[in-house]
Amino acid sequence: MFHGIAKEESNVWEMNTSHDQTKTFIYTKKRGYDLIRNPHLNKGMAFSLEERLQLGIHGLLPPCFLSQDVQVLRVLRNYDMKKDDLDRYVCLMGLQDRNEKLFYTVLTSDIQRFMPIVYTPTVGLACQQYGLAFRRPRGLFITIHDRFHISTLLKSWPENDIRAIVVTDGERILGLGDLGCYGMGIPVGKLALYTACGGVKPHQCLPVMLDVGTNNEELLKDPLYIGLRHKRIQGQAYNDLLDEFMQAVTNRYSMNCLIQFEDFANSNAFRLLSKYRNTYCTFNDDIQGTAAVAVAGLLAALRITKNKLSDQKILFQGAGEAAMGIADLITMAMEKEGIPKDQCLTKIWMVDSKGLIVKGRDSLTEEKLRFAQNHPEMKNLEQIIKKIKPTAIIGVAAIPGAFTERIIKDMASFNERPIIFALSNPTSKAECTAEQCYRLTEGQGIFASGSPFDPVTLSDGRRLYPGQGNNAYVFPGVALGVIACGVRHITDELFLTTAETIARLVKDEDLAQGRLFPPLDNIRDVSFKLAVKIVEYAYKNNLATVNPEPENKEDLVRSHMFSNDYDQFAVDSYSWPKEAMAIQSVKL
Repeated sequence: MFHGIAKEESNVWEMNTSHDQTKTFIYTKKRGYDLIRNPHLNKGMAFSLEERLQLGIHGLLPPCFLSQDVQVLRVLRNYDMKKDDLDRYVCLMGLQDRNEKLFYTVLTSDIQRFMPIVYTPTVGLACQQYGLAFRRPRGLFITIHDRFHISTLLKSWPENDIRAIVVTDGERILGLGDLGCYGMGIPVGKLALYTACGGVKPHQCLPVMLDVGTNNEELLKDPLYIGLRHKRIQGQAYNDLLDEFMQAVTNRYSMNCLIQFEDFANSNAFRLLSKYRNTYCTFNDDIQGTAAVAVAGLLAALRITKNKLSDQKILFQGAGEAAMGIADLITMAMEKEGIPKDQCLTKIWMVDSKGLIVKGRDSLTEEKLRFAQNHPEMKNLEQIIKKIKPTAIIGVAAIPGAFTERIIKDMASFNERPIIFALSNPTSKAECTAEQCYRLTEGQGIFASGSPFDPVTLSDGRRLYPGQGNNAYVFPGVALGVIACGVRHITDELFLTTAETIARLVKDEDLAQGRLFPPLDNIRDVSFKLAVKIVEYAYKNNLATVNPEPENKEDLVRSHMFSNDYDQFAVDSYSWPKEAMAIQSVKL
């Protein structure tokens, strides 16, 4: 059996050479220098002698032949020589620019080691230093001045088969604020994890920066800043840019193209999600992805506390998009337990920069008003927690050290197993450390964080491994499932299914060690199982557009996954199966 998949710059042909083995051939028109400068095609010194001769690259490479395994060792040797994490980030991004398959092989060889470099917390530092770290453009930079020409800009991108886009306007990068055009590091990093953690094919991914300016005065004065040098443009011009972008994307790549919104400011994030969610295939990771991973952590924690979600009283430090997203998904999960929505809302308390969110307080947004409680106004977080006595506190306001020693000890005084989630990123913005939580609660605290923390050894000899509430457990698997079955509109129920699936994948031995999430080493398997669950959910609820419905959902998902293994080039006509020759004679 033979079939081919056409790409923009090459054709990939797969031939079943036996009942259980598939041989992959690549044909490309590129030759010589152009080929080895192309990260999608380059294999470095893994090219065979025949390939080198026929592709015109013999002499452009050293005469040595190295397997991919040896190339990985070479990369790791260079990586270990770097003096700090920013240098390591630049090293890995340089590899991605040279040899895509080797880059993903390195990442997946030890995902727990490399994820903090390509994602939080190092990606935050990389964004702050993006003017220095920038080497080669990855993705599209679309500015406010490109109105009426976005469809033309999209044609500049060399790939036609784009299935997933991550887009930001750089206004709220992690907990670091407005980084303008430097925020491009976030879409690049997110999509690297689409492939490394979820197996989404990298040539189907596109990072996008919508540059509308920046209000960061330091950047505007920086001669190395690479973005527009004016204040942010908002209002109708901003809205028109977003409308044109969404329409241009779907016109070029179809209505099935997934568009993930990332690190938009609160003022835009909620309204854009509400505006586009029922028209396009889109979601906001800061609202819905963070919600799914946080609720997954809470559901796993319930296996320790031995009660239900509706038994909890949850207090948020922060009332932005992350807090609102988590609170909405918690409410949905409580309703699933049979609790009326009005009663669910009484179990969620929020604190913003002005104090406890209560009814009658001035200047409450529509989102905050939904969670306002009947209670006197209070401003001090320590006093609020002592008064409310929550069973769980969740930090999402990027205020480092907000969970003080007094707060942690108080949580332990009125809860046998207090739930303490310090979810703000990067590490420097965490509300408390894992060690503070475990030591001040004498090991009884149930802890999760947004950025990674080292294991903690207690005085009694117990060693606890803090759970990282990393959105990478969510968005790669969600994207893979959505792409596989052609979901057009992503519902909140899909994210609740995601949270429940992740929580079920946490083993009892993980919980015993302090983990509320599966080990990061297993994240590729977690993403695969999550994608399969999403495909099942989509077909059951008439959300899928790929027909007919496949009997084997796992095979469907696998067919969309990227392989890190090098392919073999079909270097001349004698290497081609007869069917390929017939097709090529027509195509070329």
